Amino acid sequence: MLGIRLHRSSEVSLKRQIYTALRERIVQGSLQPGEGLPSSRQLARELQVSRNTVNEAFDMLSVEGYVVSR
Repeated sequence: MLGIRLHRSSEVSLKRQIYTALRERIVQGSLQPGEGLPSSRQLARELQVSRNTVNEAFDMLSVEGYVVSR
């Protein structure tokens, strides 16, 4: 879907990798303003991580003003 690749052996946490990948897509314009992100369940299933991990990445994006939760 979003083409995010996680490096499980990396020292960088999975939530940070997800956050960084999404932030880069937002900054580069791959994700347009008003465009919805996939649901946390859907993205967690795609990336084979827990939903909490995805929610933490979404929360980081929200706190920094990259996304708005509805």
